[in-house]
Amino acid sequence: MSRRFSLTATAAFAASLAAVAAFAPTAAAGPLDLTRTAPAPLFQERAQDRLTVTVAGTDITRADGTYELKCGPTGGTHPEARSACARLDELAGEGKNPFAPVPEGQMCTMQMGGPATARVTGTWQGRSVDATFSHKNGCEISRWQNLVPVLPAARG
Repeated sequence: MSRRFSLTATAAFAASLAAVAAFAPTAAAGPLDLTRTAPAPLFQERAQDRLTVTVAGTDITRADGTYELKCGPTGGTHPEARSACARLDELAGEGKNPFAPVPEGQMCTMQMGGPATARVTGTWQGRSVDATFSHKNGCEISRWQNLVPVLPAARG
């Protein structure tokens, strides 16, 4: 019984060596290079998003000003940094670029939402950002609302 087990184990070991040899590189025998066969890390460190948000004319005294927003990890001087970063993560998960301008030729309602303006500059998802926002028509109001709380919920 012991001899049968030994023969079976030896045959299995030989078969596994043959299988490994079939997939091994054809280069001269040498130490096995494990760095080329190592699996990719499960979690890759995300570059930190850094945005400067400048807001004016919101008719909300504490909302106007310039704020730094850092996400991944959350930080900066933005008054709602955690919620703002969560919103940006949500938009990234949907594959949307919230900083893209209104497409040329887009039909927009002719409504004036007030004098509020904002400019966002910096880096988001590894891309450079330089976007302006206003309330000059329905499309621009919608763009702004899409970014609340990165931008304040302006009243005017």
